[in-house]
Amino acid sequence: MLHLQSESTQRWLGQVDENLPEILIDHAHCERKAASTAMNLMNSYTDNRPLCVEMTRIIQEELEHFHMVMDVLDRRGITFKRLASGHYGRELNALTRQREPERGVDRLLIASLIEARSCERFRLLADHVRSRDNELADFYASLFESEARHHTTYVKLAEQFAPRRDVLERLDQLSEQETAILAKGSPLARMHS
Repeated sequence: MLHLQSESTQRWLGQVDENLPEILIDHAHCERKAASTAMNLMNSYTDNRPLCVEMTRIIQEELEHFHMVMDVLDRRGITFKRLASGHYGRELNALTRQREPERGVDRLLIASLIEARSCERFRLLADHVRSRDNELADFYASLFESEARHHTTYVKLAEQFAPRRDVLERLDQLSEQETAILAKGSPLARMHS
């Protein structure tokens, strides 16, 4: 369903255990960036009404999630601050082809893969902390469905730019590259490190 070709590793869970406050701060930034991505797509394809309608829904949900994460930070006494970005999003976005309609396909599919990875990590994180932090486990379990829905929405919208077969073939290619990018790891504790 999520079109991912790899699963997160114990290395990432180790980063969670050692740097949970930083992971939570990064999660807030991820939600903000997801809303921004949807807004940028809406701005780029303003003549595509179905895309714009779906982007407004995603923007609203991502900003709602941002505020939910901020509430978690506040309850835990964690100060929200700027963090250095990891390489994951930058390297994924660098795979975007430059000519339309391929550019639109890639932008949507890259957004779909980021949502899919977030979905996978939220489930993993919820399971990982369940025995010692029910509040956080319930929070991450509650986000799983919307992230999966966003992934599916982005894939369906890409099919407005190219035939389904071409979209799925490109999704497989990008997913393979996403796996390679993630496998590099990062010393930074991030939601997508």
